[in-house]
Amino acid sequence: MDRRLLAQLLRGLWVALLLTAAILGVFFITPLIIPFLVGWVIAYMMNPFVNVMERDTKMPRWLAVTLALILFLGITAGSITLAVTKIVLEINDLSLIIQSNLNSWKTFFTDYINSDRIQNYITNIMDIYNQNPVYKDTINSNLTSSGKTVTDFVSYMVKFILDSIVALLTSLPGLATIIIIALLAAFFISKDWDKLRAKMKAVSPDFIVKPTVIVWTNLQKALFGYLRAQLILISITAVFVIVGLLVLRVKYAITIGLLIGLVDLMPYLGTGAVMVPWIIVEFIQKDFYMGIGLTILYGIIVVARQILEPKVLATSIGLDPLPTLISMYVGLKLFGFLGLIIGPVTLILLATFHRAGIFRDVWRYIVKGKDPV
Repeated sequence: MDRRLLAQLLRGLWVALLLTAAILGVFFITPLIIPFLVGWVIAYMMNPFVNVMERDTKMPRWLAVTLALILFLGITAGSITLAVTKIVLEINDLSLIIQSNLNSWKTFFTDYINSDRIQNYITNIMDIYNQNPVYKDTINSNLTSSGKTVTDFVSYMVKFILDSIVALLTSLPGLATIIIIALLAAFFISKDWDKLRAKMKAVSPDFIVKPTVIVWTNLQKALFGYLRAQLILISITAVFVIVGLLVLRVKYAITIGLLIGLVDLMPYLGTGAVMVPWIIVEFIQKDFYMGIGLTILYGIIVVARQILEPKVLATSIGLDPLPTLISMYVGLKLFGFLGLIIGPVTLILLATFHRAGIFRDVWRYIVKGKDPV
């Protein structure tokens, strides 16, 4: 084999080995440093405010960081408290309406089953059942199997709910620990932000610093753009729902619209998780005005979402609509519903690495054996 080709293969294997090691390192190390990553994010968010206070008020940086952290905690806790309180109050009112509807549905189904037409069907079925003993065993076996399936499903759901509650309660101490460590990490990282940046820059080679800065700048723009795109899409859905419900004169239109907007984050189901059962119930209750109105509203939301999502994502993260749509579809097929997030994020990373020239430098190293400069 040609020595040059052999050297290229060895360099390619070396790059593949380093890439595999980096991926495995991220996979195994990330769970161990989650509190510090969260602390870094908090510190990064607080830094502009901390810098302003330190510069304009001449206060020590540790004091500015402390005040910023207290303000951050106050705003976060206050927002969560207000949101939860509002949602709990609205859900309580909605639960009363649902309970009233359940009673009316119960009366409706009871009257429907006791109607002459349904009773005649039941009588005919019982006659066929009694007159054909050959089918009795098959029918009884199927009924038993169906009953067992339903029982197993109910048991599974009850067990799943109880296990989820236990897991949630069990995770609370660990979650509290993560929060405390993240806040402490945020304090120390923000307090020594400039020193940490200087140390990182001093120990990093120039050929790493330059592409890292480019990658971070593009990632910052793209990832925040992706979050902004999702916020825009949720807001569009919520506005459509609120306006539609107000036109249909539905009570609590704003609260329901905001909740459906959040549900729109659910892949596969989205707004259909709420709208489809609601539409079915309205038609069962023979409220055709509401059923048809909700159907039209749901159709408008689905069409608008399908048209706007690729365009909004492409505009926000700086990618063309077609690659964005392809990344969402491929991610969906490979990773399920999480793929709708993994796909675009992966595309963002690849596009960012391309802009930073990382692929070019790696290929140059493999082919020519030269260090990237």
